Amino acid sequence: MSDASSTLVPSPASGGLLASLDPLLRPWLPRQRWFAGKGRPVTGFTLVAATELLPPGPPGRPKPDSPGLLHLLVRAQQPAGPGLGAVTGPGDTYQLLIGVRRTLPPRLAPALIGRPSDGPLAGQAVYEALHDARLTEVLLERLRLPGRLGALRFARAEQGDIPAGQPARVLGAEQSNSSLVYGERLILKLFRRVVPGVNPDLELPRALAAGRSTRVPAPLAWLEADGGAEPLVLGVLQPFLRGCDDGWELALGALARGEDFSGEARALGRATAEVHAALADALPTVTLGPARLAALAAQMTERLDAAAQAVPALHRHVPGLRTAFEAMADPSLAGSSLTAQRVHGDLHLGQCLRGPDGHWSLIDFEGEPVKPLAERRLPQPPVRDVAGMLRSFDYAARSHQPWAPEWADRCRDAYCAGYAEAHGRDPRDEPVLLRAFETDKAVYEALYEARHRPDWLPVPLAAVERLAAPVPAGARADTGGPLGHGLD
Repeated sequence: MSDASSTLVPSPASGGLLASLDPLLRPWLPRQRWFAGKGRPVTGFTLVAATELLPPGPPGRPKPDSPGLLHLLVRAQQPAGPGLGAVTGPGDTYQLLIGVRRTLPPRLAPALIGRPSDGPLAGQAVYEALHDARLTEVLLERLRLPGRLGALRFARAEQGDIPAGQPARVLGAEQSNSSLVYGERLILKLFRRVVPGVNPDLELPRALAAGRSTRVPAPLAWLEADGGAEPLVLGVLQPFLRGCDDGWELALGALARGEDFSGEARALGRATAEVHAALADALPTVTLGPARLAALAAQMTERLDAAAQAVPALHRHVPGLRTAFEAMADPSLAGSSLTAQRVHGDLHLGQCLRGPDGHWSLIDFEGEPVKPLAERRLPQPPVRDVAGMLRSFDYAARSHQPWAPEWADRCRDAYCAGYAEAHGRDPRDEPVLLRAFETDKAVYEALYEARHRPDWLPVPLAAVERLAAPVPAGARADTGGPLGHGLD
């Protein structure tokens, strides 16, 4: 291994490296699934950090079959513009892992970014390194050996084995990140758009591991970079839950076979409650006073008003939907029994894995990536996660033809019952909060579907119609009716 002053990065501060890559990155970056600024042109780049993880062959004698690995943090400059809850704008920072070869093998042709015409990489092929087995092996080896390299810091947990020499494959289904599975034993999630601060996908699993939770894979190692006052969390290595099925696929399979899913939903409710209890033990909780509830209600109302401007079908429901938020802001609701804590933040069936023994695990604690990191780390009422999962059951039911509303109703009831068994409190006994968070989620979904999948818009609109209807005084939360699947 080389130090950060080796041949690929002769002088990052000079800008020569980035200037040579700029014409290639401008068209390539917006095509990536994880690029957050779609719909706005990239007007330039700023180099945040460049670190060489592997030089391309012996110094002065590069070999065609000996790749180099370059780690870049670049800030993409874009004009500001409206977006779906977007927090992106000029200055988003992205993590790039760039492979460098003089001759690119045919198997790596789809990963090609281009060939710089000048600069330190002139004439060489630069490509997405995650598809090169030699380079992913280098990345794993660095994670096995804690320490610093240039701007990067590799850290390991005190417990846990990281075997060497594991072949890697790239997972293809992710939207906002990239993941490598090593030998069906380890999984490395790389955060592509990075911001300063502790990422919840590292923070919360570490806290749960310290509390001996069996519901969340414990981090084995992680990668950070200097980010000023706070570090940039770049990646987390965890055990790969081999042989597990994700909840979304399991639910769809049950629907296709005409099978009931309420037993799995009940078990999943228990798992969720156990994770909430462990998070409440590991991290601070706060009482939901009138000011906090009013602030939450105001944020939800603001999102509703913005969505109604973009989705005309919401207009007639706005007065009824507002009542859900007004009820949450009522000072009489606040009290010592209502608390906020750290939660998953983006819980739905696709974030849950069931093992061969029936054990459910929760994954992906990053929260909703479009929201600011500081907001994602705020304590929230646990019913926020519950609302996301309840809505997920209806999206599963709606994906089946004919639609199976009774199937979804049974799943929702079973999930809440399972939660109550493990927690001691049924989410349906907090009807005002649950309705408000379901409403906020349905509004978000309506905006998302209107912009990205118009054919699916009837799903959240059916939920909106139910949630906008008057609620009888003293009624328990109704988990029937269309709810929906949490969206990325």
